[in-house]
Amino acid sequence: MRPDLLVVLGPTASGKTRLGVQLASLLRGEIISADSRQVYRGMDIGTGKDLEEYGDVPYHLIDIVDPGYDFNVFEFQRRFLEVFQSIQQRGKLPVMAGGTGMYLDAVLSGYNLVEVPENPALRCDLQGKSLEDLAMRLRAASSRLHNTTDLLDRNRLVRAIEIAEYEAENPGQPFPKIMPIVFGIRWERNLLRRRITERLKERLRNGMIEEVEGLCRNGVSFETLEFYGLEYRFVVRFLKGELNRNDMFQKLDSAIHDYAKRQETWFRRMERNGVRIVWLEGAGETLAQALDVLRCGSHMELP
Repeated sequence: MRPDLLVVLGPTASGKTRLGVQLASLLRGEIISADSRQVYRGMDIGTGKDLEEYGDVPYHLIDIVDPGYDFNVFEFQRRFLEVFQSIQQRGKLPVMAGGTGMYLDAVLSGYNLVEVPENPALRCDLQGKSLEDLAMRLRAASSRLHNTTDLLDRNRLVRAIEIAEYEAENPGQPFPKIMPIVFGIRWERNLLRRRITERLKERLRNGMIEEVEGLCRNGVSFETLEFYGLEYRFVVRFLKGELNRNDMFQKLDSAIHDYAKRQETWFRRMERNGVRIVWLEGAGETLAQALDVLRCGSHMELP
């Protein structure tokens, strides 16, 4: 088949951006980011935007909202479709690259999402319930896995319940059919751990702590930053004096390794649910591997 979307996914530090940009550069493509944190302006080092890697390749869904804005999977899916159709109309190839499992799955599995209004009566009913009770109600309302932050923050939990229960009663429009080829990058466990640790050291050298301090000076609260991923959560604890620098590094490094395992678990779940992923060996030449697959399995014109 001739794909209308290339996808590059993988755990953190696997080399997704690099391969996505290489494919887009060779195939007259444009990148669509599938990263739940790179949408935020000013959060560059901690989210691993690596904008210098893009060169002349256009990219989308990066730096589109300010910190504090409640960006969610529904808005990602809607904005993805707008960008996807725009790229196609210009005769270019959309290349989606990222590691946020729910965002990737929303496109590849075609989540049937609807825009959900606030429900004051429901919010009033949930007001006195504990986080554990809210999490149980969310799981009862939707079998779909949820972002970890949905289960940690009361406001996000309430909103997730609001969405899940509304969707159960108000099915939306089917997601348009897309014909993707999905590449996944995998590494031997110890090599990936080494890459994660080295990248964390590099981010700290390049000013990740200073980035968080700057966000705070610009009015982003510690409480808000704690929900923008592991890097921000642990740096905030360091800045609050709850951790010394060495403990912050060690605990953050370990947490990122665990996060990479959860990403891989999500990708395996996507495969079980019917998403076909062509796995590439990260230690090899991933671009050459991907091009070999495209030559054998698609009707694309390749260099």
